[in-house]
Amino acid sequence: MQATDIANPDYFHKVVDCQWACPAHTPVPEYIRLIAAGRYTDAYMINWRSNVFPGVLGRTCDRPCEPACRRGRVEKAPVAICRLKRVAADKKDDVRAYLPKPAKQHNGKRVALIGAGPASLTVARDLLPLGYQVTIYEQDPKAGGMIRSQIPRFRLPESVIDEEVGYILGLEPELRLGRRVDSLKAVLAEGYDAVFVGCGAPRGRDLEISGRKEAAANIHIGIDWLSSVSFGHVGKIGKRVIVLGGGNTAMDCCRTSRRLGGSDVKVVVRSGFEEMKASPWEKEDAMHEDIPILNYMVPKAFLHKNGRLTGMSFEKVRAEYDTKGRRNLVPTGEPDVTIECDDVLVAVGQENAFPWIERDIGIEFDKWNMPKVDAATMQSTLPKVLFGGDAAFGPKNIIWAVAHGHEAAVSIDRMCAGLNPSQRPAPAVTVMSQKMGIHEWSYDNDVSNDARYKVPLRPKAEALGDIKLEVELGFDARLGFAEAARCLNCDVQTVFSASACIECDACVDICPMDCITFAANGEEKDLRARLTAPALNPTQDIYLQTGLKTGRVMAKDEDVCLHCGLCAERCPTGAWDMQKYLLHTTQAGHACRSSR
Repeated sequence: MQATDIANPDYFHKVVDCQWACPAHTPVPEYIRLIAAGRYTDAYMINWRSNVFPGVLGRTCDRPCEPACRRGRVEKAPVAICRLKRVAADKKDDVRAYLPKPAKQHNGKRVALIGAGPASLTVARDLLPLGYQVTIYEQDPKAGGMIRSQIPRFRLPESVIDEEVGYILGLEPELRLGRRVDSLKAVLAEGYDAVFVGCGAPRGRDLEISGRKEAAANIHIGIDWLSSVSFGHVGKIGKRVIVLGGGNTAMDCCRTSRRLGGSDVKVVVRSGFEEMKASPWEKEDAMHEDIPILNYMVPKAFLHKNGRLTGMSFEKVRAEYDTKGRRNLVPTGEPDVTIECDDVLVAVGQENAFPWIERDIGIEFDKWNMPKVDAATMQSTLPKVLFGGDAAFGPKNIIWAVAHGHEAAVSIDRMCAGLNPSQRPAPAVTVMSQKMGIHEWSYDNDVSNDARYKVPLRPKAEALGDIKLEVELGFDARLGFAEAARCLNCDVQTVFSASACIECDACVDICPMDCITFAANGEEKDLRARLTAPALNPTQDIYLQTGLKTGRVMAKDEDVCLHCGLCAERCPTGAWDMQKYLLHTTQAGHACRSSR
C-alpha cells in the first residue's frame, strides 16, 4: 500500500463519518463539544453556517449522519446528533448580532428564486450579503415551503420556522408572496442573471383504482391535505381513517388525523414493515400513538354507497425474491380484506410537476419528465437556470435541499464573476494539535460508557389533544451534556510521525480496539487480513505511514479507532499526536472565486 496522503482534505473528512455523511457537511463533533461546554450560541452558529436551519433540522432531519456515527459501530446506538442540534437551538442566546447584515450596496447582479423553501432560502442566505438583488417568488402567503406547509406543528412549532426563516428574510430579499409562477419564460424575460428553481415536488401521486371518482369527496392527497391543515383550511376528519403509504408523509398524515378527530386510524402499506421508506423513529412515534401499521396489503378498490366512501378492499400479498434478489409481490390466495372508513389519505409518493416550464427555452428533460441537472453545479442545460432540492432530483430531506442551495449559490457567484462553475473551489481546512503539555489534551478524550439517552415526550393524552402542541420536549441541559459526552471526537485525528517513532509498540499494547499494527507492507487486501485485528470493512480506510527504520509500516484501521488518544499519551517520543481537523465547505463569496 502507498502511504496515506493526509494533506488531501478529503482523507480526514471521510474519517469524520458524521460530517462526511451530512449533505451539508456540518462539523458535527465541533458543535457537540461546544454543547458539552455549555457554549450553545457558538454551537448554533457553527450549525447555522452549514445547515442554515438548526432549530428546524434539530426536530425534522432525516439524520443521514447518525447511521454513519462511529459510536454505532462500537455499540448499538449512535450519538443523538440530530437532537443535540436542537439543544443548541433551544438554549442559545440572541444570535442576531452574529448574523450577516443586509448588503450596503448592490453588485448589479439580479437573481430570481422560484419557491421559498429550504433550497431557495439557502441560496438567498448565501448571496444576499454579497450584494446580489434576490427576488423570491412563492405561491403561499408565507415563506418556508414544505417546512411550513407539510410538517405538522406538533413536530415543528411555527415559532421555530418564523425565527429561522426570519433570519434570512432579514437580509432583505424582494418577496413576491402569493405569486404563482406560470411561465419560466416570463421570469427569464425580466432579465435576471440567474434563476434558481427550488419549488419542491409539489404534486402527490394519486391512486386510480375502482371507486376513486365516485368516492372522491372523502379521498385526499396526503401532501395537499397536510398543507391545508397547516394553513388552517382543514380542521377535522372522520373518526375512521385509512392512510395509504409507508413514507414519512404517511406518518405525518396518520398522526395529524389522530389529532383532528380520527379515533380509528390505520396505515396500510404494500411492502413489509422493514421496507417502509419512513424513518424508524417516525414509525415508532405513530405506533406510540396507537396507530397500527398493516403490511403486505395492496389496494384494490374504494368502496362507496350513494356517492359516499364506506371503506376499502385490499389484496393480501407476500414478498418473493428472484435469483438476482429482486422483490416481487405475489397474491397469497387469501380472501380480500375489507376495512371500513370515513376518509382516506393517499400518501403513496410525490412527483415533480413542471407545466410552467416551456419546453422550447433550452432546458432538457429526461424520460421521467425531470430536468437534466448537473449534480455538482446544479445547472440545467440552460446554464443560467439552476435547480435544487426536490425540484432537482425528486423528494429527499431538508438537509439535501440546503446542500443543493449552497452548491447553487457557489455556481451563481462564479458564473456572475465570469468563472467556470464546474471548477469547484477546495474547502477551507485547518489542522491543529490539541497538546496542552506533554500528554494532556485541550478536549475531553475520556470515552463515555453511557447508552443513548431517550428524548422526553409529552404525555400521550395531552399531545393528542392539541395539534399545535409539540410532542418531543427535547433534552434539557443535563441530558444534553450526557448525550454530548457520548461523542467520540472523530475530528480529533491520530497523526503519526514515522521519523519520531522508535517502534517500541507501546501504542499497539495500549490501544483498546487493537486497531494499530506495525507490519511488513503488502497489497491492501493482504495487509487488512494481517492486522492485529483484521480490518473487515473495506469502505473505511487504512491509515498507513512508511519511513520506519526497520522497513515496516504503521497501519491503523480507521473503522474502529475511538480517537481516545491513548496511543499519543503512551508514546514516549511523541510520534503520535492528536490534531483537530476542521473542514468548512466552500460557500459563495470571495473564497469561491478561486479555483482548485
